Amino acid sequence: MMKPETLVRNVLSFGPFRLVVSERLLTKDGVPVELGGRTLDTLIALASRPNEVMGKRELMAEVWPDVIVEEGSLRFHITALRKALGDGQDGARYITTLAGRGYCFVAPVTQTIDREANGQATTGPFPGVTFLPSRLLRMVGRADDVATLTRQLAATRFVTIVGPGGVGKTTVAVAVAHDLLEAFDRAVLFVDFGMLDDPSMVPASVASMLGIPIHSDDPTPGLIAYLHDKRLLLILDNCEHVIEAVANLLASIFPAAPQLHILATSREALRVEGEQVQRLMPLTFPPDAPGLTAAMAMTFPATELFVERAAATGVRLDLSDRDATIIAGICRKLDGVALAIELAAGRVEAYGLQQTAALLDERLTLLWQGQRTAPPRQKTLQATLDWSYGLLTEPERLVLCRLAVFVGQFTIEAALSLVTSPEINQATVFSAIDSLVAKSMIATRPAGATMRYRLLETTRAYALGISASDGEFDDLAARHAAYSRRWLEQTETELRTLSSAAERAPFLAGLGNVRAALDWAFGANGNAKTGVEVAAAGAPIFLALSLLTECQRWSERAIQALDDTTRGGREEMHLQAALGMSLMFTSGGNEKARVALNRSLAIAEDRGDALNQLQLFGLLQMYYLRIGDFKTALQYAKRGVAGLPGIENLATRALAHSLLGISLHHIGDLGGARLALEAALHSGRGSNRTSTIYLGFDGHNLASATLARTLWLQGFPEQAMEVARQTVKDAAHMDHPVTLSIALIWAVSVFLWTGDIESAGKYTDWLISHAHSHSLAPYLALGRGFEAKLAICRGDASEGVDSLQRCLEKLHAARYELHTTPFNMGLAEGLVAIGRSREAMTLIDETIASVEANGDLCYMPELWRVKGKLVCSTPEPNLKDAENCFTRSLGLSRGQSARSWELRAAIDLAQLTFAQGQRKRARELLKPVFEQFVEGLQTADCRTAKRLILTLE
Repeated sequence: MMKPETLVRNVLSFGPFRLVVSERLLTKDGVPVELGGRTLDTLIALASRPNEVMGKRELMAEVWPDVIVEEGSLRFHITALRKALGDGQDGARYITTLAGRGYCFVAPVTQTIDREANGQATTGPFPGVTFLPSRLLRMVGRADDVATLTRQLAATRFVTIVGPGGVGKTTVAVAVAHDLLEAFDRAVLFVDFGMLDDPSMVPASVASMLGIPIHSDDPTPGLIAYLHDKRLLLILDNCEHVIEAVANLLASIFPAAPQLHILATSREALRVEGEQVQRLMPLTFPPDAPGLTAAMAMTFPATELFVERAAATGVRLDLSDRDATIIAGICRKLDGVALAIELAAGRVEAYGLQQTAALLDERLTLLWQGQRTAPPRQKTLQATLDWSYGLLTEPERLVLCRLAVFVGQFTIEAALSLVTSPEINQATVFSAIDSLVAKSMIATRPAGATMRYRLLETTRAYALGISASDGEFDDLAARHAAYSRRWLEQTETELRTLSSAAERAPFLAGLGNVRAALDWAFGANGNAKTGVEVAAAGAPIFLALSLLTECQRWSERAIQALDDTTRGGREEMHLQAALGMSLMFTSGGNEKARVALNRSLAIAEDRGDALNQLQLFGLLQMYYLRIGDFKTALQYAKRGVAGLPGIENLATRALAHSLLGISLHHIGDLGGARLALEAALHSGRGSNRTSTIYLGFDGHNLASATLARTLWLQGFPEQAMEVARQTVKDAAHMDHPVTLSIALIWAVSVFLWTGDIESAGKYTDWLISHAHSHSLAPYLALGRGFEAKLAICRGDASEGVDSLQRCLEKLHAARYELHTTPFNMGLAEGLVAIGRSREAMTLIDETIASVEANGDLCYMPELWRVKGKLVCSTPEPNLKDAENCFTRSLGLSRGQSARSWELRAAIDLAQLTFAQGQRKRARELLKPVFEQFVEGLQTADCRTAKRLILTLE
């Protein structure tokens, strides 16, 4: 038996603060003050020696005894300490700095021996056996939880760690106990109720482990008598299955033992007076986002734990970015639950990383074996979930199994719509969900004023595996599909009011239920008619969230499922439009896209649906722009504007003006284009812009991007660059992949024209990365084309020509000809640079003929100028032909009011004229054109013109 000793604590008091050194606890007016470990060490060192100057080196040696640190680290912690103490506020002074000497704690300090908290020498024996399990050699991601619990225990004495099975409650509790062993002079007792089946044995189990003789049926009075004057840390592990008995015991002993500290673990709170609940969350894992690297992944505890546990089985993971993406996906699938991650990591040795990830979609994972020394309830996920499921009532089990039909988050309204039935009413559902949340079987997440719920994936897989008749499951799946369709219809209305990625994120998460509903509806036991309805309702949502490949997949599947009752109806109209849009943006000028869009338009016309007709005119106009048929595109744009009378939807009106402005821009009617584009931006201001995303892009942003190009052509380069940058900024804020790609493309063209190669390169890199991560093949090809043009501009003509030719081949194959003309001009200039002038001339002549046939006349002035430059580059140039080309370029530029093209043509013609000895005529040609420019004088063309004019003076 241990010799009784008086337990004492050294307490330093200053101002409203009280510092218990042995417990590393600082309180202010009785409330714990949170300090980092090194900051607290600094306070202890200074306050223990008040009114003494501590040199900086001396102080660093005491705070960092085994580490060499820079003086800046000490300054950082001194600053943090002063802030926490409120040093200097309301005249309070605690720490002063003595220049060249160090720091001094100047507040009056009272040192006391706290016997009231520790008690006098105890008369009863303490067995001296803690029964405390060994702590893990290394615990991943739980340091903050351990520190928080340590502070809570010191301040409140009674904390329950709550969380689902396998999340790591016991591991954290054990770590807290080991950290507090010395503070409690090893008076720590660990009681594991995991192997206890009889709740009535709870008090007796605690008493026997304390060495208290049991002489009656109720050991509780004896426990109270023993503990009332003891300073002891009591850890009660796995309380959930004997929760009533544990709660009753603690309700009796906690108020009667003022020096007793209690740490419990349970899957639900004990709900005892004085209890503080600390919910232990799963380990954080990397988000499902593009661009994840191995270094980034290893900053997340879930990923770190997986790699460590895999290595412990002998697996060598040279973590590549690709491997990191797979591991991150595994950790997300397992919701960061530590036990599930450890079990999965243990399978890598047998199956490899890729196959382990694939097996997660099968319920075999529930039976994967863990460590031999683990408690039976934690040897497999199945055992862990069996343990939790066995604690549920029958109504709770029924509700849990029905809720498993949901994928991801759901609301209480959604749960009621699916779970309520003749055998289970709403009141029972409410009660069951409340209990399942308390028992950590359902996770909660507030979303504004709405609470959202979800089952962890492992729990959902377990619940789905519990037997149910096919008829019962199909009835539940049908109700789930009906709910998903209603959610989509409501979402379409709500989503129109949102413009940023953060605002749209909850809707993106909700699509898991839509996918599950579609999988069932088009499956063997599903309902194809329901599938068509859900797919049609989901198509605009998939487009709004830029899920183009998925939109194409479900639209095609639903169109195949149409029958005589649904063909030609509203659902087919939306499905055909969605199919055409998704094909257009992912595959270019696919003929299937044109057929689908025309079919949708025909249905809209048959139905007399004016609004959808207008939107389809816009889509067909974009289709023909993309395949390079600018004349047909203009016809559709004009049809769209002609149909505006009677249409009150501001976003649709703005889109019609926007598309007309784009077509007018491409045919060279810059004045008309600017009027239409500004009208689009004006009518779209304050309107519901997001609704235009349902056409696959944001019309307001598209109008702004085209306006930037129009401004440059009209001779306003500074305004053009400002609008281009703002357009990209707005598109990035929306985080809509197609819209951002379009904004980047047109911005790059503006910066190439102004000669800002640095900005053009930056935006090109962004475009390539963005298009690649979102599988936007045509836009990726454009990005490579811009990259090649930049190489030519930077002097690497050989590489640039090869790359640009490959890019053009891909664009031609995809029938994406919108940017063919400017790329051909860039290619011609590159061919000349590497001595292939004849090929360049042939290419320019073919391009001029193509422009005359197809109608993108805005480039015609520049084409004739480039042709003139090519004539000048030949070994024996025909200067008269070159002059004619430049003169024609000037005339076309003036006809379009394209001052920037005019300036370029004037520069080249002036240089040619000057080379022929006609200085005055050259000056008279160039100076009036240059003087039209009132801004952008630092752009490449203006600087060239200014230098040439000075030469001609």
